[in-house]
Amino acid sequence: MLAYTYLEKGTFRLTDKPKPVLREPGDALVRVTLSSICTSDLHIKHGSVPRAVPGITVGHEMVGVVESVGPGVRTVRPGDRVSVNVETFCGECFFCRHGYVNNCTDPSGGWALGCRIDGGQAEYVRVPYADQGLTKIPESVTDRQALFAGDILATGYWAARISEIKPDDTVLIIGAGPTGLCTLACVLLKKPEKVIVCETDERRIAFVRKHYPQALVFDPRSEDPESFVRSHTRHRGADVVLEVAGTEKTFEMAWKCARPNAIVTIVALYDRPQTLPLPGMYGKNLTFKTGGVDGCDCDAILKLIGEGKIDTTPLITHTYPLEKIEEAYELFEEKRDGVIKVAVRV
Repeated sequence: MLAYTYLEKGTFRLTDKPKPVLREPGDALVRVTLSSICTSDLHIKHGSVPRAVPGITVGHEMVGVVESVGPGVRTVRPGDRVSVNVETFCGECFFCRHGYVNNCTDPSGGWALGCRIDGGQAEYVRVPYADQGLTKIPESVTDRQALFAGDILATGYWAARISEIKPDDTVLIIGAGPTGLCTLACVLLKKPEKVIVCETDERRIAFVRKHYPQALVFDPRSEDPESFVRSHTRHRGADVVLEVAGTEKTFEMAWKCARPNAIVTIVALYDRPQTLPLPGMYGKNLTFKTGGVDGCDCDAILKLIGEGKIDTTPLITHTYPLEKIEEAYELFEEKRDGVIKVAVRV
């Protein structure tokens, strides 16, 4: 079968691999129908994910059809259309039982698919702990609608949930890339008083204004972020900040734009360590919540999609067949042609 493979730092290649087989009673084999390229895949390519194993098939955003299941699988059966969760988790350890599935203590727990074991930019994928890792897609929901439910939409939903957003809050979202836009969609479900989005890309600014007109969006290159946020928050700063951009400047911007006693949720991944200048922060009494999506809300997310309360299909700006995935990666990495997300048709 065709599979897009991480060979070594800086090199992905479309290769021919054997079709995966079931290894454990809780495994399922899924025929992939649609997958997507994530910025995290680029982090693997450029060596920013030390846990990534050379030789694995990349890809952790995918939907498909169950082809076969092990004898221990109870929640899905062959023929079911499913969304695949980015997290692999046992469902039984201390962290799983408390909903912290990203910290599952199983050796295969956490982000495994497309990182430490073969992922879904391929014709087939083996999914361990299928009862936890697969969610049936409602009949009314298309593959394109469900494509992000197990990863970037789960990330946005988790981030909005842990940020403790209240109706009278002003929420600042830094970054309107794919994960930032999913975070925005989920924050709006909480119905805060005001949502401000900070973004530098003109096309993404236009995208926010078109699809999320209830949000106020600004470009930090033309507006001082602290001054802009203060001018729209009764001069106190944002009640909640979600940092989804992942740069040194945006990390600093996040805590500076937050009011005293605010919550700052770090959703982004960083290529290098960030520093908190504690003497300069004295008296702000901020609560930081840091990344690692607990992807255990996929049922709720798919229900919201089915009810028309979340729609991420406008994020899919380009679609390529698996045979041309290298072209898709070039487009995505170089951010050409207004790309936001690329779907890969299998």
